[in-house]
Amino acid sequence: MKPELFRITVIGAGFGALSSVREIRQRDPNAEITLIAPRAELHYLPGIIWIPSGLRTREQLTVPLGNFFRRMKVRHVVAEVTGLRECGRVVDTTAGEVTNDALVIASGGRFIKKLPGIEHAITPCEGIAAAERIRDRLREMQGGTIAIGFGGNPNEPSAVRGGPMFEFLFGIDEQLKREGRRDKFDLVFFNPSKEPGARLGPKAVKHLLAEMVKRGIRTHLGHKMKRFDADRVVTEGGEFPADLILFMPGMTGNAWFDQTELARSPGGLLQADALCRVVGSEHVYVVGDSGSFPGPAWMPKQAHMADLQAAAAAENVLAGLRGETPQATFKVELICIIDAIDHGTLVFRNEQRQIVLPSTRLFHWAKRYFEGVYLKKYR
Repeated sequence: MKPELFRITVIGAGFGALSSVREIRQRDPNAEITLIAPRAELHYLPGIIWIPSGLRTREQLTVPLGNFFRRMKVRHVVAEVTGLRECGRVVDTTAGEVTNDALVIASGGRFIKKLPGIEHAITPCEGIAAAERIRDRLREMQGGTIAIGFGGNPNEPSAVRGGPMFEFLFGIDEQLKREGRRDKFDLVFFNPSKEPGARLGPKAVKHLLAEMVKRGIRTHLGHKMKRFDADRVVTEGGEFPADLILFMPGMTGNAWFDQTELARSPGGLLQADALCRVVGSEHVYVVGDSGSFPGPAWMPKQAHMADLQAAAAAENVLAGLRGETPQATFKVELICIIDAIDHGTLVFRNEQRQIVLPSTRLFHWAKRYFEGVYLKKYR
């Protein structure tokens, strides 16, 4: 008797999507997997922190996925998703419709660009091109004030990505010192919270603020942002000049979510249950930045969390298609190395404990080693 062939569609080509492909294929060698994404490339965004200093280039952080798709027996549809129909069984795309028996949505999030004057700021995690703009601006500047900060989604506490901004902050400080011109620049870190990075835990916040003092980085904390001008940051607590502004807004859901009937969270993400299912939907799952998941308020938006969710989603997708009761959940943990070009600080957090290990070269090299091991799966 031939095994039943399940048609599973994955939307996206980032960490959550590719981990979902690997996890599904590991559990079912026969499933027909279709992946929808505009290009067959993985952009390794954790590495963009090293672009301004020249430690990484676009080519080093761009991984063609053709070989991976062939190994995983994945059909790649080169397209943008525009909506869903028939309870998720039909995906509308710019290349036509794609039908499925089950769907995994891992198309990432979208930055909220509503702050007046945000066009004057560079949003680093928009991709490699943004990091290259930072690199080029730093080369052009002879001195001045560099303002670095991040915001959130007031309706979605988890939809924030502050970690990379600390890395850009400390990395630029270190880079300017190496170049012998740190004394020509004023670095200012700004955030609407008095405890920036609180999701990392109180120990981490204390460490990060102490590091800023140690490095001579000024702070402007606890004031809601009003706008950016071409040459300044304006908040409810005052304003300060800025010749270069790096700002990470909070995140919300993809625009195409509006063309679906899927359950949404107050912040615009897809509302998931503990099994990664989209609430109220059958055989529709969400992984990574696209979803709002039950759990502690500090649950991170990072690749590691997306990988954990992908494993649970894959298990549950296949169980549901086989007529079994899905029951796989995912653990919640935060692990990151806040890097500063040649050394880094390890931060770990789960439900039981928080750990902050002071900055060493070992953690920098561990971050680089992890990059190599992670990308080897897809080369």
